[in-house]
Amino acid sequence: MAILPSQFAIDYQAILVAATENGPSVASYLRAHLPAAWRDVYVRTADHQTNLVHLRVGDFDYICDLYSQLEMIGEVPIDQTVQDRVVAVFGSSAPADNDQAANRKRTWVAVTEELPLSERDAGHFIARCFGGGNHVNIFSQDRGLNRGWSPQGRVYRQMEKYCADQPGTFCFSRPIYTEGTGVPRWLEFGVLKTDETLWVEAFDN
Repeated sequence: MAILPSQFAIDYQAILVAATENGPSVASYLRAHLPAAWRDVYVRTADHQTNLVHLRVGDFDYICDLYSQLEMIGEVPIDQTVQDRVVAVFGSSAPADNDQAANRKRTWVAVTEELPLSERDAGHFIARCFGGGNHVNIFSQDRGLNRGWSPQGRVYRQMEKYCADQPGTFCFSRPIYTEGTGVPRWLEFGVLKTDETLWVEAFDN
């Protein structure tokens, strides 16, 4: 698995310990406290002014950076190198929503499942098989990772399968960027297992 540079790393073990000590529901604690940790790292490492908004779509919450809104009101200059993008997604796995899947072509990155002339797919932060599928959920993903072809991809698919096989599993996806585009350099995926251990892996993208 990928090893994140220290400026992007989060001490999930410390957060999990606090969760077990401070409430009856570990998942509820993580829902309440992880967004602030993600936000702080993102704002500290972004090379542009951020505009974070919180969206709720189905069973998942999306934290997004809508730089274009700042451009529209003239608060920042127009910059073609900075794109709107997802900062984190979190929620509980659920059966696939066929209506959402039917609308998945309304995306930020492409209108097909395969991006032409590249080794990339229009991937999903949260797989459709356990509740993803909306238009905010799409990003440019390494094909081997998305399809489970690479060693990292096989682990990624195992984590997705765990969420799909056990509806109600708390999980999250955190894209990590090194440029202003909407293409993550790494993708961090986390799953709260039934024994209340936190399975978190980072993947090259």
